[in-house]
Amino acid sequence: MRIGAVAMRKVTIGLVQMAMTGNQDGNLRRAIGLVGDAAKEGADVVCLPELFVTPYFPQHRKSSVKPSEVPNPVTAALSSAARRHRVVLVGGSVYEKSGKKSFNTSLVFGEGGEALGAYRKVHLPEDPCFYEQDYFDPGVTYRVFDTSHGRIAVLICYDQWYPEAARAVKLMGADIILYPTAIGTLRGVPQSEGSWQRAWENVQRGHAIANSVVVGAANRVGAEGDLRFWGRSFIFNQFGTTLARAGRTEQVIVAECDLDLAREVEEGWGFLRNRRPATYSRLVK
Repeated sequence: MRIGAVAMRKVTIGLVQMAMTGNQDGNLRRAIGLVGDAAKEGADVVCLPELFVTPYFPQHRKSSVKPSEVPNPVTAALSSAARRHRVVLVGGSVYEKSGKKSFNTSLVFGEGGEALGAYRKVHLPEDPCFYEQDYFDPGVTYRVFDTSHGRIAVLICYDQWYPEAARAVKLMGADIILYPTAIGTLRGVPQSEGSWQRAWENVQRGHAIANSVVVGAANRVGAEGDLRFWGRSFIFNQFGTTLARAGRTEQVIVAECDLDLAREVEEGWGFLRNRRPATYSRLVK
């Protein structure tokens, strides 16, 4: 039931699902255009996919794609788009150079175009067609960004398989977790365990419920080399209900979310108040 008579906090989330080509300038222009489309549909917060400016180069052990320091022209374009469309913008992720290290980094911008900060991907896969450890150093901390539309955590793609990451940002105060994503199937590799796509959705539905947070995943779409990205981006509410789901083509999805549903779930189910942290020490061994 609804607690008290306080007005509900509403936020409209837009996810950009897009295909990438080898033309980086074209990818950036297309992404900025789709951010505008999401804003026209009423989005307050917009999220782009992982590594949206380039093809998914980590499917190869060696690539001509090079990291860049930030800020750079891509981040300037993202800042301008956030300001022009008056949205909080999670800029997918970019290949960042910082000193002698390189990171898979998501930049977050406020409605005025101001940089709210960056999150560097913590969990990095190293599997056929996902050779991210060949390119990126792991981030070492999680971030929750205070925005005009709630407290937003950004985790990136492979992070989505880790309940510890989702719980950490919830305990840091996140209302929403957004996952810029690049995931799909590999040509010639059977899904012997079962449906990879279903597992991908189900694990994040569990994060939404166990942490009473809104969860959104903005995936790539289309074929790139041996990878077939699913698309199928989605937004779940704090009890795992699907608010919006994309198909398998380039598109924008938008959903209105009630941030105060979190309080109802937390008070009704007690997932946080009944935690037993003293029993969890094995998690950090």
